[in-house]
Amino acid sequence: MTDRSPFLIGVAGGSGSGKTTVAERLATLIAGDDLALLRLDAYYRHVEELSLEERAAVNYDHPDAFDWPLLLEHVRALRRGEPVEVPVYDFATYARLPERQLVRPGRVVVVEGILVLYEPELREQFDLRIFVDTDADVRFIRRLERDVAQRERTVQSVIDQYLATVRPSHLQFIEPSKRYADVIVPHGGLNAAALDVLMARVRELLAE
Repeated sequence: MTDRSPFLIGVAGGSGSGKTTVAERLATLIAGDDLALLRLDAYYRHVEELSLEERAAVNYDHPDAFDWPLLLEHVRALRRGEPVEVPVYDFATYARLPERQLVRPGRVVVVEGILVLYEPELREQFDLRIFVDTDADVRFIRRLERDVAQRERTVQSVIDQYLATVRPSHLQFIEPSKRYADVIVPHGGLNAAALDVLMARVRELLAE
């Protein structure tokens, strides 16, 4: 691999599966400015024309919730060695904020999110496709804890959203995308043995 050809990694899995843990392990492996990280959560479509109540009712686990053209534009720019300005998304108001986050190109580009292996054009960009596989009850508990603590949700609203949209979308879109993975990490980001094997494989690929 040369500096002119970044190595692209896609990390997918259900909400609360441990994708962030895997991405963080990759970040520790790829030190300094060699890593560019994009999170799918930053690319929710801008729906400022909707009221807060209407935005809250959107299915955010459905492929239609994401701005795929912008994400693809950014991934291709990073592949070309160009920096990108990533949207900043506010989960409390379900809206993009005016500011942007600058992400500079790196030797490795990691794209992390629930549906990054679902969208065909995006999937084709990756040199390595990872799916983090975790039991549904564990994923729900993690999502509940995160949304209440970090996203100003109530327990009941998290339960309602999970039953109405999260679980159906996982079964329809996210779980089937597992078949496109090169590597499946069972039991989530806390599976130390699987992560060690994955990190060793990434080291090999980067050394080629």
